[in-house]
Amino acid sequence: MKNIENHNAALCSILLSLCLLICLPGCGARMKRLTITDLPGTFKAGEIISAKTGGTISFEELVSDLNRVRIIYIGERHTDPVHHTVQLKLIKALYKKHHDMTVGMEAFDRSYRKILDQWTAGDLDEQSFIEKSHWYANWRFDFKLYSGILQFLKEKNIRLVGINIPFNIPPKIAVGGIENLSDFEKKYLPKKIDTSNTAHREYVKKIFSHHHIKGRENFENFYAAQCVWEDAMAEAVAGNLKDDIMVVIVGNGHIKEKFGVPNRAFERTRLKHIQAPFRTIFLAPAGSKVKLTFADYIWVTGKKNPS
Repeated sequence: MKNIENHNAALCSILLSLCLLICLPGCGARMKRLTITDLPGTFKAGEIISAKTGGTISFEELVSDLNRVRIIYIGERHTDPVHHTVQLKLIKALYKKHHDMTVGMEAFDRSYRKILDQWTAGDLDEQSFIEKSHWYANWRFDFKLYSGILQFLKEKNIRLVGINIPFNIPPKIAVGGIENLSDFEKKYLPKKIDTSNTAHREYVKKIFSHHHIKGRENFENFYAAQCVWEDAMAEAVAGNLKDDIMVVIVGNGHIKEKFGVPNRAFERTRLKHIQAPFRTIFLAPAGSKVKLTFADYIWVTGKKNPS
């Protein structure tokens, strides 16, 4: 009898512990917080950290600052639905003041301009758009991740531009170098390709060290492919900047430390004597680690952020 009582007491203790684990706020996955390695403490989902001050700011303060610049880069992890929800929230907030805004997306290459114009003009339904843009041959991520953004652009007839280079070109450079592209493919290359940035080179070298793909053993070719990719998108951003603001939807890796697309696009606008200040927003899931230098703003994301 005593053994049964002891067993029941132990079982009750286990069940009580499980109940506390499930019910207490902050337990389990909800306890995940972002670590910014060059700041003390950690940050919860929904918080926005300014790199300028190292402190948190409100959404309204963020939008107020973004309204003062010409180009806004909003990063993403392509498969994270929360990141696309954040992007849409920012686009909607900026649209209130900027009805003539442009949105540039990494998901499309520049050859699809006519199709993107047809979409925002309301001339294509969703399935036709997916087929004509060759979504699942090019970008391949679930269309539903981006459908909220694309539907809003269509609803408001917001100008949408593709900033990417045709998707088959960077892999060809990575395995065979620029010199072995066809003359037709070379027409898509940016006018300037900058391979001189030491910090960017070291960043790409770390990525390369984790790649073990047959035929991509040559780092110089791999790095040339990355720089062509960055400079092609930078060229498209600078070339599509009109009188109003431009929002750029692109992977976090392309805006990290600004040495990918942002600084390259800024240099191009500077050479054209265009005043084009920009901001970068790095979307970082709670539970990960980042540096404050990654972007102008770090937005901590969770599973249900934002509302």
